[in-house]
Amino acid sequence: MTSPNDSNKNNNSANNEAGNNTSEKQNGMLASILERASKSGIGRKKSTRSPVESAVAKDMADIHSNPTKLRLAFLGGGSFGTAMANLAARNGCDATLWVRNKRTVKAMAKTQTNKKYLPGYKLDDRLKYSHDLAATVKDKDIIFIAVPGLAFRETVKNIAPLISGQSIVSLTKGMEKDTFAMMSDIIKEVLPEVNFGVMSGPNLAIEIMKNMPSATVIASESEPLRHAVQAALHSAFFRVFASDDVRGVELGGALKNIYAIAMGMAAAYEVGENTKAMILTRALAEMSRFGVEEGANPLTFLGLSGVGDLYATCSSELSRNYRIGNMLGRGMSIDAAVKKLGQTAEGVNTIQQVHEKATKAGIYMPITHALYAVIYEDKAALGVALHLMEAGFRSDVEFVMAHDHSNAALTAHMKNSSNSAKDNTKDDAKSKNSDADK
Repeated sequence: MTSPNDSNKNNNSANNEAGNNTSEKQNGMLASILERASKSGIGRKKSTRSPVESAVAKDMADIHSNPTKLRLAFLGGGSFGTAMANLAARNGCDATLWVRNKRTVKAMAKTQTNKKYLPGYKLDDRLKYSHDLAATVKDKDIIFIAVPGLAFRETVKNIAPLISGQSIVSLTKGMEKDTFAMMSDIIKEVLPEVNFGVMSGPNLAIEIMKNMPSATVIASESEPLRHAVQAALHSAFFRVFASDDVRGVELGGALKNIYAIAMGMAAAYEVGENTKAMILTRALAEMSRFGVEEGANPLTFLGLSGVGDLYATCSSELSRNYRIGNMLGRGMSIDAAVKKLGQTAEGVNTIQQVHEKATKAGIYMPITHALYAVIYEDKAALGVALHLMEAGFRSDVEFVMAHDHSNAALTAHMKNSSNSAKDNTKDDAKSKNSDADK
């Protein structure tokens, strides 16, 4: 016969065992989150400085204390490149804006406006203009590249013979077509010895020109370069934050364009606030999930280059990608929408790139795959959206609960739904023919 004391001991033992199991599970979950959060930092030991970085670092301390000594080149006369060049000039830096077309340069210098991309906004008197690439790049401290993604590699190759000790900062968001290369990948490939960084954030150029409070992120493994960019661009209305997660910051700026297209399409169907909130949060989940697989820190996507840029791009009609999505949602073809926009919408190319990459790697990205089906497979947007809503169950926050769903499961579900819809159409046709025969 078991005594009460023995029974209590058994109960205590069972409770302790259950408690230990729970503790082990929690510790394991926490360890998993921390491991993923620190994934991008693995192997980040400080390497020996290259000659180029050493040449730049010599003057960084002086530059940080006196930004007026900074000599900057901005390559690309689009809206954002112009806005950043204007901001630097206004801060007292020696800033030159390079534009390929000589006639455009003369017009900008004469009128002090960028009539094509920022009409009605006067540029700072101290901003210089040039169409001579060699003269623009020579003896500069930092070269900011703000050309479209399609022209980025060509631009880097063109300045390669002109590099002597300059640092490079990419202002271009997106991925190179057919290679999945980020802009930093191209810089490292073409100019392996160059000190570089990337900038990204919720940076609508018109709002910056209006002096509306805005912020951005400069990401670089070089602390002196981060400080120099902050000194050059930081102002009362424009804050510049720092990060060393180049991959995460760059991916945030590229991936958000996908979901701006999705939000533009949703707006065409006049969806409610619940739907918009759902798209934003599931988009953030996809971005961080993809980012971790690419070596980024998932926590980076909670910052300006992630959720910040995602929100701004998905909620503004100024966004090129949002406008493309809206036109698609109203039944316009992708070719017609791009032609009407008249500017580069990086999200269109990014959807194709990420869809292919995620499919091969088995990364669960249902919104991206759905957009690919609409744009590249000519599927009806509303039908794809309905299939997406029916596709399986997931946990809410990434990296907290395990998932057993994959791209294969989603693809199979969408295929079955599509086949079912086709069968229903055939049945309807047969029924109509039968009625006609009667």
